[in-house]
Amino acid sequence: MNMAYILWLSSSKNAPLTAVVDGHKRFTYGELLKRVKCLARGMVAKGMGKGRKVAIMLPNCHQFVEVYFATLASGSVAVPVNFRFLPNEIRFILEDCQPDALFFHFSYRERVESAIEGLPFPLWRVSVEGKVPFAENYDEVLCSPQELPEPVDMMEEDPCQIMYTSGTTGKPKGAVIPHRAVLWNLVNTMHGREDREGERALIIGPMYHTAALNNHLTIQVALGGTCILVRNFEPELVLKLIEDEKATTISGAPTMYHMLMEHPKACHYDLSSITKCTSGASILPQETLKRLHSFFPRIKGVYDVYGCTEASPTISILREHESRSKPGSVGRPVPFVEVRIVDDEDRPLPLGEVGELVCRGPNVMLGYHNNPQATQEALRNGWLHTGDLAKCDEEGFMYVVDRKKDLIISGGENIYPREIEEVLLEHPAIVDAAVVGSPDPLWGEIVHAFVVVREGRSLDENEIVEHCKSRLASYKKPRKVTFVPQIPRNPSGKILKTKLRELLSTRNENGLRGNS
Repeated sequence: MNMAYILWLSSSKNAPLTAVVDGHKRFTYGELLKRVKCLARGMVAKGMGKGRKVAIMLPNCHQFVEVYFATLASGSVAVPVNFRFLPNEIRFILEDCQPDALFFHFSYRERVESAIEGLPFPLWRVSVEGKVPFAENYDEVLCSPQELPEPVDMMEEDPCQIMYTSGTTGKPKGAVIPHRAVLWNLVNTMHGREDREGERALIIGPMYHTAALNNHLTIQVALGGTCILVRNFEPELVLKLIEDEKATTISGAPTMYHMLMEHPKACHYDLSSITKCTSGASILPQETLKRLHSFFPRIKGVYDVYGCTEASPTISILREHESRSKPGSVGRPVPFVEVRIVDDEDRPLPLGEVGELVCRGPNVMLGYHNNPQATQEALRNGWLHTGDLAKCDEEGFMYVVDRKKDLIISGGENIYPREIEEVLLEHPAIVDAAVVGSPDPLWGEIVHAFVVVREGRSLDENEIVEHCKSRLASYKKPRKVTFVPQIPRNPSGKILKTKLRELLSTRNENGLRGNS
């Protein structure tokens, strides 16, 4: 089993059809397969193969698609890297998984050069769309005189991807996703979303996210659809792409849909080609669902997808006709996933009671790379523990009521408070700090920092934001800061974040905004 075969199979049936649209560039399935075969042969010549890892730090571009499938075809493991990361964040990923190759975009060269300085292991480096002195050029690697005729044979338990997702410690954890998990996720998601051949799908979410990679790119390639790649989300660009490319499917977080519908020039574009919307990252509000039908006049279905990276990612899907009678639900489990709601002792709870949502099935990861303790915690008793608190009704519909972990989802991006708290405490004027998510009508949630300033020192909100921006990807920075005399903690020293959320709720009710 090798998931690269889906490209070979699809190309055998759809060779003249358009596979990828990347700005002004477009490639048929036949052309894409030829490029992947050449690149895979070039990668094998450099030693890539079973047991090797290839890090991919690229935007949504045709080269990402080529590198991804060529990596799998060679037998190597794909390791997508968040292209928004700063050097210290990139370096952590590289040191943790120790890839044998790194494909990166030319525009990221300064961050990459800083991240790889002094690495204690060899790393083949390839620059895309530009030349740099410390890396080979992508086009030269692609110009291999020979092709790899077929993907290397793999076993279903062989790793296909390492998808990094932050954990409760704030440090990224690499979920090792085998080939069988990607395949079963494809089957589950296609069934739940009622995907069909010949769709023209906008891929807006970055493909370093498992949803964009496994639920959008992989499925469209399997069904011979057209992948319309969006390198950077800009509302008017997306509106124009829908009109120009006659896109039929669009996927994204509720925040993205809100920004599209609120754009002042939205009425200037023909959006009648869209017939399906899928949503993820957070629950799609009923009001947004209603507005989508007016915004996309020929829409036939809206699908709300719930999942996590460790499940490759789909766990459940709520179809539109179900959402009317089950508002707030994340749907029922997809066909080949079993779900339970359990207490702290992993005992199943009765219907309607709130507990942790756990699942098992062929779509679940093997574990976390190089992290046996986290693996043991996540895969206890053969079940994947999602960290989400949920309940289930008598018809099997699930409702996520809170997060057991303190994950913040802002504009579809996962943000972990502990990581930001550690950066805040690096500031010499900060003696204590805590971070929680604050509700926001546009982003879903924003990062709200509570800060205790060291006695005799002074600090303002802008200084704190700039401090975080210099050490973290920009989307992780606090958007609001509240100065407090102390951080509430329990006797064991754990931060009482419920108290902080109560404070935010009181402040919002009283109409208070901004820092204090």
